[in-house]
Amino acid sequence: MGMPVNLNRYRKTQARAKDRARADENAVKFGRSKLEKELEKARAAKAKRDLDGHLDGDKSDQ
Repeated sequence: MGMPVNLNRYRKTQARAKDRARADENAVKFGRSKLEKELEKARAAKAKRDLDGHLDGDKSDQ
């Protein structure tokens, strides 16, 4: 005769495994690497600097 199995624990373990698998799929599908995130931040910062510089240049012309 085998050991008794706690069905609640089994169900929770299966649910966690399913959630972990779905999270891994989403990470591959939607995730970005650290390099991509840093590149986007750098581009946004440069665009902001360029825009601020452009706006400051317009005020001095008046």
